[in-house]
Amino acid sequence: MYQITKMMKMILPVLGLFLSVGAAAQQQITLKEALNYAVQNNINAKKARLDIEKGRARTAEVRAQALPQINGNTGLTYNPVIGSIVFGDQAIRLGQTWNSQIGAQLEQQIFNQQVFTGLQAAKASESYYQLNASLTEEQVIEQVANNYYQVLVNREQLNVIDTNIKNVKVVERIITTQYKSGLAKKIDVDRIKVNLTNLETQRTQTVNAITQLENQLKYAMGMPVSTQLVLPPTELSQVQALPELADSLNVDNRVEMRLMNTQRSLLTLQRKAYVAEYFPTLSLSGNYTYAAQSNRFDYLGTNPVAIAFGSSAIGVTLRVPIFNGFATRSRVRQAEVDIRKIDDDIYNTKNGLNLAYENAKLELRNSFNTINSQRQNVALADEIYRSTQNNYNNGLAALTDLLDTENALTQAQNSYTQALLNYKIAEIQLIKSNGNIKSLLK
Repeated sequence: MYQITKMMKMILPVLGLFLSVGAAAQQQITLKEALNYAVQNNINAKKARLDIEKGRARTAEVRAQALPQINGNTGLTYNPVIGSIVFGDQAIRLGQTWNSQIGAQLEQQIFNQQVFTGLQAAKASESYYQLNASLTEEQVIEQVANNYYQVLVNREQLNVIDTNIKNVKVVERIITTQYKSGLAKKIDVDRIKVNLTNLETQRTQTVNAITQLENQLKYAMGMPVSTQLVLPPTELSQVQALPELADSLNVDNRVEMRLMNTQRSLLTLQRKAYVAEYFPTLSLSGNYTYAAQSNRFDYLGTNPVAIAFGSSAIGVTLRVPIFNGFATRSRVRQAEVDIRKIDDDIYNTKNGLNLAYENAKLELRNSFNTINSQRQNVALADEIYRSTQNNYNNGLAALTDLLDTENALTQAQNSYTQALLNYKIAEIQLIKSNGNIKSLLK
């Protein structure tokens, strides 16, 4: 009951999100909602969960090899010509016209090290599939979060462009009026029109880029691309302070490391299975057969004149491998090479995770400093732009100065939003390095 309740708590928010998204053309979706939806609907995450089921079935398949194997058989034979054997001057027929039988055979492994090792490997494979599903979910969370923030940043850049277009149109009206009054040159009107055309072209490109990024986000979430989404801009919140950053990181509990260690265990068991080929095997077998023979049509003694009888046997079989041309030794050596290779992969993965953590810390600090400097730079550039615009309106500044300050303001605003994106991506990497990326789901 607890498991059902827990599952419903996970499914209902996702189901509610899906229904609300389908019902509303402009449904807002937060980062948390997007991530929870993605974990449940992303194709790779769903396939990884199916692999867990496959792993359980694989374990059951291997376990079956250690259980009794029972087979049954039956048959009916018609002999149109029956051979004979001659003793002196007499010929004795070898059998009857109709033969039928039914039987059952049983075989039970008593000792087979390969089967037992295979069962251990199958259980380890279950752990591997579970860890792989967890890693896939983390990768989905990382991808969707990055895509989510990229959409937000591009929308912020679109807002900057819209603001600039609005400001340039104001200047365009002023210059046009001045030109008609003879107070401005035609080249000034042309220059401002060129600038406005460039901004409108940039806006179209940005809108298209946003559409592509939103489609990429929906695809990563496992959501139909035709769904209309609106991301609340509050998700790209301002950064006020750096989180506490540890000097070093213990990566042994990371899913990547646990997955690599499980792979090593599987390779070790594979080597053990090859070594088990040197071991003898012992099995128990038994069978029982009931047969009937008659010169008339008969099946299992249904004819009164049929001769029916039963037979059974019980035995043990010991198989001792002696020599197979060093094939087993070669397989063991190959397995040992694979183990050495996975050891190198484990070292490299651990080193890579530490590198990612150090880079995330560095990028986080750099982005934080850039955010603070660019925030001040935006305020200063805005102040300079407004002052230059006022001076231009009063004839105290040239159009070139106004356009230069406008470009400087745009660059500062874009640099600020890009710094926010870099910070958020580095923050995701840092959370992932700490093994807590699933905390974004809560």
